[in-house]
Amino acid sequence: MLRQYVGHFGEKLVRRRPLELRVERPRAYLNTLDLVALGVGSTLGAGVYILTGELAKVRAGPATVICFLVAALSCVMSSLCFAEFGARVPRSGTAYLYIYVTVGQLCAFIIGWNLILSYVIATSSVARAWSYVFDNLIGNHISQMLQETFSLQMPYFLARYPDFFALGLVLLLTGLQVLGTRESTLVNKVFTGINILVLSFIIVSGFIKGDLHNWKLTEQDYALNTSASSDTSSLGPLGSGGFVPFDYEGILHGAATCFYAFLGFDSIATRGEEALNPDRSIPLGIMITLFICFLVYFGVSASLTLMVPYYLIHPDSPFPQAFLHVGWDAARYVVIVGTLCALTSSLLGITFTMPRLICAMAEDGLLFRRLAWIYDRTGTPIMAIAASGSLAGIMALLFEFRDLADLVSIGTLLVYSLVALSGLVLRYQQDQNLSKQEKKEEKMEMKPDIEGRPLESSLCDPINTIPTRKSGQIVYGCAFLLVLLLTILSLVLARWSSQVFSGDPVLTTVAVLLLLLITGVTVIIWRQPQSPTHLYFKVPALPVLPLVSIFLNIYLMVQMTSGAWAQFGIWMVIGFAIYFGYGIRHSLEENNEPQPPASTPQTLDQNISGHESS
Repeated sequence: MLRQYVGHFGEKLVRRRPLELRVERPRAYLNTLDLVALGVGSTLGAGVYILTGELAKVRAGPATVICFLVAALSCVMSSLCFAEFGARVPRSGTAYLYIYVTVGQLCAFIIGWNLILSYVIATSSVARAWSYVFDNLIGNHISQMLQETFSLQMPYFLARYPDFFALGLVLLLTGLQVLGTRESTLVNKVFTGINILVLSFIIVSGFIKGDLHNWKLTEQDYALNTSASSDTSSLGPLGSGGFVPFDYEGILHGAATCFYAFLGFDSIATRGEEALNPDRSIPLGIMITLFICFLVYFGVSASLTLMVPYYLIHPDSPFPQAFLHVGWDAARYVVIVGTLCALTSSLLGITFTMPRLICAMAEDGLLFRRLAWIYDRTGTPIMAIAASGSLAGIMALLFEFRDLADLVSIGTLLVYSLVALSGLVLRYQQDQNLSKQEKKEEKMEMKPDIEGRPLESSLCDPINTIPTRKSGQIVYGCAFLLVLLLTILSLVLARWSSQVFSGDPVLTTVAVLLLLLITGVTVIIWRQPQSPTHLYFKVPALPVLPLVSIFLNIYLMVQMTSGAWAQFGIWMVIGFAIYFGYGIRHSLEENNEPQPPASTPQTLDQNISGHESS
């Protein structure tokens, strides 16, 4: 009896969402340029204008450019998996939906719950950044008044003062959504264009006014700046000076935090059903967006650290203060206007995307059903908008931007890792569109051959050229084993990297054995037949590229501080309480019997999900 109960409970955790034929599809109106403008507008926000200064001052110095390079490489690999998903089915909420279809319900909830975390924190941090910049424009009067009133009453783990201006901004956008306001692609294009022009101006100005000596700073330079500064408390740490002042641990930690800066490109994948040619425009839009964002991040961080010594950078308003430092006072106002446009574009993109995800999960029953309620007069999910806006507003009121960046990076890295894992598993699954008679004949023909072959032969030398149920199960098992091995290897390298590379006999042996096991399991996956389904875009170099992406993401995750992991743990505990207390019993799959077979690439290509986009 207990065994049956445990087995039934385990089946619930891995139930996959069936894909239903959609009767009516919303009007498609977004071309590739619209999607790129949406992606760039959502991505180039607080990450470029605020996070760059924070990273350069206390974590990486001039090596911030390397942080963005490492983060971009991992994002590119993850984006290829997003792009393949976008090419399969033009649907809203693809990251959450495809994990649900290919991996199962529990993993889908983890993905959706972490995406909600990412969107909420992104909204609150961008609102806080908007407040910083506007306050700097008017002479810091808002922050001074709030600090004088509330600073002594705030606990140490919260912000220096409650930012009521940021709270009001979030509530204003929430109210506009409730009233049925829609995104304007024209406004988004205008703001994104202004953003790109201002960032180009910053990059060019940095190379004109910059000084290469700022990449070679020494203790003597730090001492001179300390003696010349009237406020030594504003000086950041020197570290060891030079181009890499905080060693390679600082680069890795900075790269992990940099993932916050790339949050937003996946919003393109959520607009599949609104795209004119989703098979082509979604993967192309994602890749162009990431390339543009990386070039901008690389150029802007280089310019900033060339104009100002990294320990003198103002973390809350780095670029306006940088132009004051080099004597271009008038340019400061140009930068502030561009910053506000960029932050507004980013805020609009995030706040209009977040309720869609919450509504989709509520429709599936994984979150409270009331959150999916649509107000007939405006056609908006009022409860989802109110819940997400309230949570984002509270976080904008009470938390500093820098305290939220690590938390959202952990969630984002986990999402990207699960997407890469899902893309790997999906490519090797069986085509479910064979007729029952064909499946029966195939099973009868294969059975004698399989029974007569040793296990290692069937693992590394399969007899079929198309995926079967057995080969799909082999890939599932091997993929999850690889995740475990890659996690152990990441922990070893993060904790004892110097001993491993210096030749410590025990640790080096452990690392080599792990690499051999990873290589062997990867070969087993590589030998399995892939789905012959034709797609406009497929992830190249399978299974190596998704596995490298997963390893890099996990390795960056273990660089995070214990405090960030504690906050993430609290968020996940709340999520699991909702899932096991409500979602697992109220999901659509719990009430739909019999359960459909696992969805595969072919079924994804020929069916369209029943999610509503809003």
